[in-house]
Formats: sequence, structure tokens, C-alpha cells
Amino acid sequence: MTPHFPERMTPLGAINWIGCYTLFLKEVRRFQKVWLQTIAAPAISTLIFMAIFALALGRSGRQMDGVPFDQFLLPGLVMMTMIQNAFANTSSSLVISKVQGSIVDILMPPLSSWELAVAYIGGGMVRGLICGVVVAISLSLFVPVPFAQPLMAVAFALEATVMMSAVGVLTGIWADKFDQATVITNFVIMPMSFLSGTFYSVDHLPDAVRWLAHINPFYFMIDGFRGGFLGTDGASQWIQLGVLTAGNVVLLWWSQHLFRIGYKLKS
Repeated sequence: MTPHFPERMTPLGAINWIGCYTLFLKEVRRFQKVWLQTIAAPAISTLIFMAIFALALGRSGRQMDGVPFDQFLLPGLVMMTMIQNAFANTSSSLVISKVQGSIVDILMPPLSSWELAVAYIGGGMVRGLICGVVVAISLSLFVPVPFAQPLMAVAFALEATVMMSAVGVLTGIWADKFDQATVITNFVIMPMSFLSGTFYSVDHLPDAVRWLAHINPFYFMIDGFRGGFLGTDGASQWIQLGVLTAGNVVLLWWSQHLFRIGYKLKS
């Protein structure tokens, strides 16, 4: 019987590990070269958020869900930073490549659609996680940081950065110019992250609108991540992780599908 080989073989087998890693490394080095813009600026912006809210509400001894307000706010700000930067990395990279015409240099090498998707999403994850770590360390200098469930916090950080990197890939493929990507950032990503319990507990919302927060995937990210710091109901966290994992499977498949068919990339 003649053995069956995949349609696309590489020197290392069915997966082009070297090519995938090279593209991933290119994405990481791209944002590292402008670290003042991609890492330092988000950290400073988040510190300003914390300073404003801490001065306005924290000094009054206010609590949220039984913990000091600044400790409640810290995980939300860290997750918001990771969400926004993971999305920004993949979306901006693809839009820049399309506008400059260099996207052909990405599509010509022997990389499969899955390898392209994984490399781009991996680069976005790294930027989001680095920004999150920098912000968490910076805020910990001023706010005591409880870490009740570190593994759960890490799991939600990974799920969130994968999801937002994949959404960034979809946005970057869809957008023909920077204005279109900015519309998604300003009218979808920012409002959904602000209205997902970053600065408040959604349990304090009126019953008529509380259900909107509970169907917001950003709420799952922030609430689960906050639970990793403060401790929360384990059953609800596993449900949230399950929902995010299912969403990531769909988004990963969708991302590679658009790369495979060359949607708005080969024209």
C-alpha cells in the first residue's frame, strides 16, 4: 500500500516549524522595537486610570464585593490592558502589511493557513501577556495584590489573549485601511471592555440590563481573571473557561479559513 503524505510537506514534516516560528518571532520583534509605544504607553495609561479611581473612590474606604476598591480594580485593569494590546498587535500588523503591499511576502513562503494563524495569534498573545505582567508589577508597587488562585488567573490570561489576538487577525484581514480597524477598536473593543465590569461589579447593575453584561465575553475574561486574584466560585470559573475555549476554537478555525481562501489578501 502506497503511504499517504500530506499535500504540503516541509523538511521537518507536515508542519513547517521553522517558518511558523520565524513569523512568530517577526511579530514579537515588531512590537519590541517600538516598546515605548507598545508596552510602556499602555502601562502608563493604566497607572493613570488607577490613580484617578483610587483618588476618587479608594481613599474613602469604599469596598466592592467585600474587598478594597483598589484591589478589586487591579485585576480588571490588567485584563483590560491585555485584551486591548493583544487585539492591537495582530490587527495593526496585518493592516500595515496590506497597506504597504508586503503581505505577499507572508503569503508566498510554504506556510499553511494554520501556521499563519498560529504565528500571528502567538505574537499577539506575547504582547498582551507582557503588557499585563508589566502593568501588574507596576500596580503592585502601590496596591496589595492578593493571588488566591494563580493557575486560574494564568488560564484566563491565556484564553483572553488568544481570543483577542484571533479577533485582531479577523479585523486585520477584513480591514482595507487603518480607519476601518480603528472603528472596531473605538466602537467595539473599548466599549465592551469598559462595560464588562472592569471598574465595577456587574451585580450592581439594574436587573433590566444585567443580562447584557453576562453575555459579554469580555465579562467572562475579566470576572474569571479577577477571581484568580481574589478567589471566587470555582464552578462559575470553569463554565467561563469552557465558554472562552469554545469561542477560541471557532475563532482559530475562522482565522485560518480566511488565510486559506485568501479573503482580501490575494486581490
